[in-house]
Formats: sequence, structure tokens, C-alpha cells
Amino acid sequence: AMSLPHALITALVEQPSSGSDLASRFDRSIGYFWHATHQQIYRELGRLEEAGWVESLPPESGRGRKKVYQVLPAGRAELQRWVAEDQDPQPQRNEFMVRLRAEAVVGPTGLASDIERRLALHREKLTLYRDIEARDFGREGASRKARLQHLVLDAGIMQETLWIEFSEKALKILAHSDDPLLG
Repeated sequence: AMSLPHALITALVEQPSSGSDLASRFDRSIGYFWHATHQQIYRELGRLEEAGWVESLPPESGRGRKKVYQVLPAGRAELQRWVAEDQDPQPQRNEFMVRLRAEAVVGPTGLASDIERRLALHREKLTLYRDIEARDFGREGASRKARLQHLVLDAGIMQETLWIEFSEKALKILAHSDDPLLG
């Protein structure tokens, strides 16, 4: 199963970082696909260090310097093992789908206003992903690494596009009533 440790090891293989730098980088990248609080990240870094998968280098001298974490060979080996293992698609647990089913039997409710709010968030996220794509990707002859990173971003773009279309469809249906007098 996906776990925060593997996400953090991945980010640290990409770039050794202090805990706080890692947490803010995480928010801007892997965090789009695997949510974690900064508190969870700091806690997990301690566990990874105890497991011998990462080490923290002593802070470079001076106050306010932060210790930098880097991945050890055992951590890299664990990440390779995890990436290569067979995993079935995760069963969906989507509360929104259950709310739509409930709307069908107890509605109309105020669900449409929440969908409008969600739609705005999906549009915002899509704009953000497109901006990242324009800034970081699309160069000719990109490396395998860059193409795989772009593929992950592309999944996010496809997902937001899907949710935008889905939300617009849902709003159309919710706007209609079965009551012939209400249309």
C-alpha cells in the first residue's frame, strides 16, 4: 500500500532537504497526490532515520541552520522494492458519489451550491497544473525521468478535467425537477 515513507524517500532521492524544505516541496508536488500534514512529515522523518533508510547530516554551523536529510542505500533499496511490487487498484471510497445517491432519494437539498464551490476548486487546480506544465515540461528530447514526472502531472490534469466535466453535468441534472410545474 502507498505510504508516506515511500513518498518522502522519493522526494529526498530527488533532492536532499531539511524537514521544513521537504514539507514545503511536498506541498507543491507529491502532496497533490498524497496529502500529509507537516507534523506527519516530521514524525515520519524520525521513523525513517530510526529504520536506517535516511540520515540527517549535522546542520552546517551557525544558528538557524537546519539539518539536511539524505537517503541511505537501504532506503533506496526499500524504495526500489516497493515500486516493483504488484499492487491492485485501490477500491474507491468516494463520499461525493454516495452524496449524489442520497440526493437522488432525499433531495432536492443544497448540494448544487457545494458542487459549484468544488467546481471552482477543480478549475483552480487545473490552472495550477497547466501553469506547472508550461513552466517545467514540454521541451523536446526530454529525459525519461522528466517524461515520467510529466506523466504524473498529466494524470492530475486529466483528473481535474474529468471532475470539471462531471461537476458541470451534475449541476445540469440538479437544475431540473421531475415536477412538471417546476420544469
